[in-house]
Amino acid sequence: MNKRVLVTGASRGIGKASALYLAENGYDIVLHCSKNAERLNDLKTEIQSKGVSCTTLAFDISDRAACEKALLNDIESGRIYWGVVLNAGIAIDNPFPALEADEWDRVLRTNLDGFYNVLKPIIMPMIQARRGRIVVMSSISGQCGNRGQVNYSASKAGLIGAAKALAQEVAKRKITVNCIAPGIIETDMTSEIPEEAVKQIPLKRMGTTKEVASLVNYLLSEDSGYITGQVIGVNGGLYL
Repeated sequence: MNKRVLVTGASRGIGKASALYLAENGYDIVLHCSKNAERLNDLKTEIQSKGVSCTTLAFDISDRAACEKALLNDIESGRIYWGVVLNAGIAIDNPFPALEADEWDRVLRTNLDGFYNVLKPIIMPMIQARRGRIVVMSSISGQCGNRGQVNYSASKAGLIGAAKALAQEVAKRKITVNCIAPGIIETDMTSEIPEEAVKQIPLKRMGTTKEVASLVNYLLSEDSGYITGQVIGVNGGLYL
């Protein structure tokens, strides 16, 4: 039986690339999106064509009750998760003096509260199984801060602290928890990045989603069993 991995925010970008990369490496995939699961049908078919199983879930990660209901129902189907890729998140950029209360709240509720909302219902089954991998998608903005992203940087820095603390709690149960901190990756979110910003990257280009996905795959593998509580950058040498 293949190991089963939940990928949140799997409809596009890094989440989609990670789901495909993991499927190619033999994992059964649980795809998540925030609303209509039918939008994942094409990706589900593509993943199933690789000879692994794939199911879909739709819920808002900022909605604690919805997370608990969907995830517990999925686990009660009889198969727990080997791995979780916490990738779903949002960005609402604005200089801090112009940042509205709702823009702060929505980003923190989604990006940071989502950590609790998704992991809380499923961490005990992983602990009881005494195995597992958790990969948290942070950001270079959470390490260095970024102008116009006080809310986003706060949420992504919070994920790093949460992941490091959880890593210490669950290590004795052979569960690892690590963060990936992407830099400027070629996705919908970076489509309007100016060329001048790209020139500041020592490697002189944006990263690809596949380059992040390959690290996700490694951190979910048996080979990474002695790596936990770490923050690994995929940033082309860029430090904001």
